[in-house]
Amino acid sequence: MSALSSYLPSNSHRINLWSTTFAGSVFLGEWTPESVGDYASGTNHVLPTYGYARMYGGVSLDSFLKYMTVQSLTEEGLTKLGPYVAAMAEVEGLEAHKRAVTLRLQDIEARQVSGLR
Repeated sequence: MSALSSYLPSNSHRINLWSTTFAGSVFLGEWTPESVGDYASGTNHVLPTYGYARMYGGVSLDSFLKYMTVQSLTEEGLTKLGPYVAAMAEVEGLEAHKRAVTLRLQDIEARQVSGLR
């Protein structure tokens, strides 16, 4: 883990930035004090402390947005991924998750055997 001081000299910031693994916010160069981030540059002054930068960034407008992921598989996609998903669900003891996949896989197989699509 690499740590940053309040500022990095402008001639070395590119090298140090790429070697920095965890930071709530980075203030590059001698003309970018942390106080600018607190009040004016948009990053806010609420930054993770006590090592939480390993998992979280600072509070920003993004913190108040709701994100939604969307997934969609084709029949072929479920046929390829399904057995792996069912195996992982079984290992975790999540029988309903496993059956949600295996029942669909059985339906795909039955339709293929009977020539239906």
